[in-house]
Amino acid sequence: MSEFHLPSTARLAVGVSGSPGSLTALVRAAEEARRRGAELWPVLAWEPPGGDLAARRSPAAAVMVPQWERMARERLLKALRDVFGGTDSGLPGEALVARGAPGRALVQLADRESDVIVVGTGRQGRLHRALWPSVGRYCLAHAGCPVLAVPPSPLQAALDAVHRRNLLRLRLDTGRLEREVDTVPPGA
Repeated sequence: MSEFHLPSTARLAVGVSGSPGSLTALVRAAEEARRRGAELWPVLAWEPPGGDLAARRSPAAAVMVPQWERMARERLLKALRDVFGGTDSGLPGEALVARGAPGRALVQLADRESDVIVVGTGRQGRLHRALWPSVGRYCLAHAGCPVLAVPPSPLQAALDAVHRRNLLRLRLDTGRLEREVDTVPPGA
């Protein structure tokens, strides 16, 4: 006679890098985990500079690996503090630091059909897509579970525009700023 096993709790594995897009994805993953009664597994994946092949060839890299891992752990803890105000999300699950490519780490963790992978969509430009592989695309192509791609915060576009203006040393359009402030209702 076969034994009955309760299905294990679903996990939401969320890719965290510390970028604004990954923090938005972490917030969304926490909301989804609460709504579904699932575990939250924030994952920060890291690779040695130049990749694992370069690290294996260099004797200095062996000495640096613990330092790189410590830095990755600190970046993950900072992201958790930025989103939750501390390192505890208030949800079951565990924060992980994994050595390797982010997409592969998320797909390996979320290996059950009931799991969900949550990723930020990142930058949308053609040049960026051509030069850097997309974690979201990798997860969509290789995951055996649903993948939730979270678009950037609407504030991110405004922040990028301000950053571009600062880089190009363009003047701030104060008239436009005044019009935007005037449209805000009093007491808001």
